[in-house]
Amino acid sequence: MSSIQVRLITVSLDGSGDYDKVQEAIDSVSLSNGTRTVIQVSPGLYKGPLYVPKTKNLITLTAYSPEKTIISWQNTATCINHHQASRVIGTGTFGCGTVIIEGEDFIAENITFENSAPQGSGQAVAVRVTADRCAFYNCRFLGWQDTVYLHYGKHYLRDCYIEGSVDFIFGNATALLENCHINCKSPGFITAQSRKSSQESTGYVFLRYAVFTIFAHVLFVCCKPFSSSCVDRSHVPSFFVTFHTFTGKPPRQ
Repeated sequence: MSSIQVRLITVSLDGSGDYDKVQEAIDSVSLSNGTRTVIQVSPGLYKGPLYVPKTKNLITLTAYSPEKTIISWQNTATCINHHQASRVIGTGTFGCGTVIIEGEDFIAENITFENSAPQGSGQAVAVRVTADRCAFYNCRFLGWQDTVYLHYGKHYLRDCYIEGSVDFIFGNATALLENCHINCKSPGFITAQSRKSSQESTGYVFLRYAVFTIFAHVLFVCCKPFSSSCVDRSHVPSFFVTFHTFTGKPPRQ
């Protein structure tokens, strides 16, 4: 029986790891990587955007505590400062993520992903996922508008905390969010799932004891005619929680 091969890389701000920047560790992963590479990130505030290209799969970012290990940047759709060119990461909302994941089979554990742009800055993505089979365990996603961009693929989020105020979980991916805490920090919309046709199987499922903290009037928004979101066995305050679509057609719930 063959053993599973895993490569370990360490990152620490004090210089005691293999690298002191998370991006440098990602860059060290070989192209078309076929071995699970675990990047162990020591506690600290890591300022700067991250990019996981589509040529680098099977990467795991792991830490000991999401409160103590934070990856933060402040890009917005109208102001992007990134080490990658716009022809690589894109522009606008698509290109402004603090962390942009395009490598498949990505995993993150016990890490905070933050877009620190202040309220009122417009679209300011903490994480964009444009890859298949990605998973997040006990992670925090902090921001205001468009915090988590599940653009493409099938994803699993468990025991995570997600906050925002406007469309802060959005995109056309298929995502299961299990036992997650969803915090709407001000009056606004939680989801903007964007399934485009009845032939697509995308949508969001909030499952098993997901907890919704609701500031005020909140809507689950379905921004396309066939948008799909489902809440099952979860705690949702009964006041002023509705589903809404901009198309005039009743949303799938």
